[in-house]
Amino acid sequence: AGIMTAAQMRRKDRSLDIAIIEPAEYHFYQPAWTLVGAGTFDYGKTRKPMGDLIPKGVTWIKDYATGFDPKNNSLKTKENGAIGYDYLVVAPGLVVDTSLIEGLTEALGKGNVCSIYTDPEHTWEVIRNLKEGNAIFTQPTTPIKCGGAPQKIAYLASHHFKKRGVADKINVTFATPGSVIFGVKPVRETLEKVLDRYNMTFKAFHAPFKIDGDKQIAYFKHKMDDGTEEVVEMKYDMFHLAPPQAAPEFVRKSELANEGGWLKVDKHSLQHLDYPNIFGLGDVAGLPTAKTGAAIRKQVPVVVDNILQLIDHQKKGDKSYNGYSSCPLVTA
Repeated sequence: AGIMTAAQMRRKDRSLDIAIIEPAEYHFYQPAWTLVGAGTFDYGKTRKPMGDLIPKGVTWIKDYATGFDPKNNSLKTKENGAIGYDYLVVAPGLVVDTSLIEGLTEALGKGNVCSIYTDPEHTWEVIRNLKEGNAIFTQPTTPIKCGGAPQKIAYLASHHFKKRGVADKINVTFATPGSVIFGVKPVRETLEKVLDRYNMTFKAFHAPFKIDGDKQIAYFKHKMDDGTEEVVEMKYDMFHLAPPQAAPEFVRKSELANEGGWLKVDKHSLQHLDYPNIFGLGDVAGLPTAKTGAAIRKQVPVVVDNILQLIDHQKKGDKSYNGYSSCPLVTA
């Protein structure tokens, strides 16, 4: 989100002084991690040096942002101290927070507990080695990036089990805190056929809250029709999940965050609701839409136009984000 905004802004006005604060040495193309987890894409190809992606003419400040001082138009950083700005675009994405599910920090990435979100190569290893038993796929109650990924890897794993001739010995379950497999009706109806095709068990209203990696038991809160909750234990031989996710702490605990800890922006203009020279987009933004790269593609031109109009005319532009998002679902 940040790189795209900087690139489009630079293209429109080369006289602007634009900087990107980004600590990472490498950029990972995460949409391909689902395919890495299914053994159909090379993990090494998802990694590029960050320097190759910073737009020419944009200053790269290789540092961590640690906090905000919006009243003084200043940003706090780990190495460079305070950095001032006229306009600030906040786009640090989100972070995985394993502490939100009991036992997950200890279990994730070890043995047969895996996630394409954190280690897709380990996920492929687990899928490849599974010969029989229960394979459980699930997602948390928090917002997550790429909402379709937890079920995509379930379909790809099922396809692999079928191809290898072990599908009849493996019970595949997809459990979700949600009410349906997908919110959009025509897509949902198609996916229900995919579930049938793979003989997959679908469990709605199942929210994971605890995992015992030693005993290989996952615990879910199951919301029943009468509104009450029961605890469901599921024994697994493979457990894949999208881990709980949150805004980075320096955003979550700042005065720029909303009640949920996400960046408090107007859902159409993407302008901060308290500080008009701050904009936010991408996964960190508190928007009522899915957190995807496709959404960012439609958000960036809005932010770029609004900032350029503010610079030239002291008022934001007319462009408006309409909530567009997209979720390509790979089923085989």
